[in-house]
Amino acid sequence: MKVFMVPLNSLILYDLIERFGHEPLSLMGEMRDRVVNAEIEAPPLNLTPDDLKVGLNYAGIEIPSGIRGRMSIWGPLLEKAEAAIIMHDMPYTYGCVGCHRSNILLNHLVRKKDIPLLEVHYPNDDEEAKILVARVKAFLEGLNGN
Repeated sequence: MKVFMVPLNSLILYDLIERFGHEPLSLMGEMRDRVVNAEIEAPPLNLTPDDLKVGLNYAGIEIPSGIRGRMSIWGPLLEKAEAAIIMHDMPYTYGCVGCHRSNILLNHLVRKKDIPLLEVHYPNDDEEAKILVARVKAFLEGLNGN
């Protein structure tokens, strides 16, 4: 099953999703494809004019361009999702938290999509980390297809 994760570059969630037999939908994989794609003329921007048009499907023209740019990549990944995990309260240095408004929009779109969803909080100590892993494991094992 394809599992969307927020933040999209969480190595913790990526590893857990893959470890329990599902396909993580990640920013890392998407950006790898863009960087090695010969169509991209201006790395590190890695967006084509068509990408920006795709972003308009998720955020209107009056929304800042950074949000539209992020949604041009994140939105199609979310379309593929069959389940999702959202992690809250990450340190600002963890994951893709550079644009808080993008994350608010992304979380809204994930919740609006009718798929199984687990919301967890970033652990602050070893005990909370064990609880996080147990909750994610139970969620992933409960999904159809595993």
